[in-house]
Amino acid sequence: MKKSIIDLTVKAVEHINEKYVLLRLTDSRPLPEMLPGQFVEVRIDGAEGVFLRRPISINFLDREANELWLLVAAIGRGTKHLAQLEAGARLNCVLPLGNGFTMPQCDVERILLVGGGVGVAPLLYMGAEMKRRGIEPTFLLGARTAADLLLKPQFESFGRVFVTTEDGSDGEKGFVTAHSVLKHERFSRIATCGPKPMMIAVARYAAEAGIDCEASLENMMACGLGACLCCVEKTSDGNLCVCKDGPVFNTKKLILWQN
Repeated sequence: MKKSIIDLTVKAVEHINEKYVLLRLTDSRPLPEMLPGQFVEVRIDGAEGVFLRRPISINFLDREANELWLLVAAIGRGTKHLAQLEAGARLNCVLPLGNGFTMPQCDVERILLVGGGVGVAPLLYMGAEMKRRGIEPTFLLGARTAADLLLKPQFESFGRVFVTTEDGSDGEKGFVTAHSVLKHERFSRIATCGPKPMMIAVARYAAEAGIDCEASLENMMACGLGACLCCVEKTSDGNLCVCKDGPVFNTKKLILWQN
């Protein structure tokens, strides 16, 4: 898929809570095609001490509105600068980068999309694309508290949503791998993104259940093109760059994730 370097316009900035912000970007021309699971490298201008682009998952692509959504966790100097942008600002983006999730080919596949924290971001676009193809996704979203659940109404517009929170303030109390839906229903495939311990737990559940699982890794990335080698992951196919060969991998290939 062709990569582009584009100055996108910030159409809206939605502060979900004190930590998370949703950037809605647009352009005068139609946005390039993008796949669920791919990401964008954003240049951050005007932030002191920030020299490298920041990799951010593609949260959603609204073709009708010609909008690209980026869900940002404002936790570092660069991302906090992004959270302070206002409508009309310009963002230089390299997109789309990486390889996406394997999309279902028929409606008999039952795919579970498991996300935690800001890692839920790429699963919204995947769920939207599944629904567009006539396939209902099932989402399992985890967070520390109800206040940390991100874009829940948007997920509910595309499929069934199950929730766990660590304090029990929404959904079932505990971690995603303990949710009752995993005991009562059988899925043919799992896609996951979120904190690494959560994804490893999901991958181990999938292995024990004999289910294929894909995970979107969030290794440290600088260039996004496989040149700097700072995001290398040890796999059964050798040492691979997460930005170029991923970020989505079948978890069976992730050597350090195995028991």
